[in-house]
Amino acid sequence: MKMKPLGRTGVMVSDLCLGTMTFGTQTTETGGHRQMDMALAAGINFVDAAEMYPVNPISKETVGRTEEILGNWNASNAARRGDYVLATKHSGAGFSHARDGAPISGQTIPEAIEGSLRRLQTDYIDLYQFHWPNRGSYMFRQNWDYDPSGGDRDDVVANMQECLEALQVQVEKGNIRAFGLSNESAWGTAQWVRLADETGAPRVASVQNEYSMLCRHFDTDMAELSAHEDVGLLAFSPLAAGFLTGKYQGGSVPEGSRMSLVPEMGGRKSARVFDAVAAYLEIADKHGLDPVHMALSWCRSRPFMTSAIFGATDEAQLQRILDGKDLELSEDVLKEINLAHRAHPMPY
Repeated sequence: MKMKPLGRTGVMVSDLCLGTMTFGTQTTETGGHRQMDMALAAGINFVDAAEMYPVNPISKETVGRTEEILGNWNASNAARRGDYVLATKHSGAGFSHARDGAPISGQTIPEAIEGSLRRLQTDYIDLYQFHWPNRGSYMFRQNWDYDPSGGDRDDVVANMQECLEALQVQVEKGNIRAFGLSNESAWGTAQWVRLADETGAPRVASVQNEYSMLCRHFDTDMAELSAHEDVGLLAFSPLAAGFLTGKYQGGSVPEGSRMSLVPEMGGRKSARVFDAVAAYLEIADKHGLDPVHMALSWCRSRPFMTSAIFGATDEAQLQRILDGKDLELSEDVLKEINLAHRAHPMPY
């Protein structure tokens, strides 16, 4: 398992990260605990959660359940807490199931962190992330009609400064070790970096945005920022919510799959998606590759990548992913993937 630096923190993380958003809905607590054991045994030392998880579906009744499942594992494996890097997230503005949808602020941060620490049954969170910016985001298919105008720059920057001051207090208390963003833009990330550099507050270590062969928003402005500011990408949905496995081709909807629960796949489903997936499946087949292994290996090879966050509903899916953890793609495969991307850009 390759290890990569988490920003400028000095922490090294595996370039595969166990995502846990299904723990508590599609994945049972027992199954989640087995996945923790399997992942750590395979050399993965990075686990990602969020206070709002699980999803598929999201409901008021299950909010926080994923953290509780991880917390029960931590309680049963206290001596192993230092063996892995634990990341979780503060929900953003508008999420009504947490703090009545209040925006992230200096007031909400201590409460949210204490709640996560309690559910996770740990004394510290290695990487604490803001799930999405208060001002909104072009992520989650909002890029098609995204309009950043109308906001007050001074208010946004003042809120960032307030949040950084609150995070500094949490660092000093030992509650968190590093700070990360999620669903952020180049401008937003640059502001967080600038303010931290000017004030000595916690510096952004990473940004967790969607990234896969089907979703490559990070390739331009964000990639440049990443290179110059040491803010690596934590890619979520590197298998494109399961599309890149090929399991949804030909109208197939496996029982218990995400599509069976969320038919439109959060706005990802379209005829163009299936055409794009077919092109990538053809490349995998031509070179005798498992399409899951190809998609993850490609993602991990990107120059700005810190870690690819995958999700596995059960141990069989996790084992399939682990079986490809050492794959490195040939130059021929990489060239063919780039050609397919040009032929099928931005399918959602």
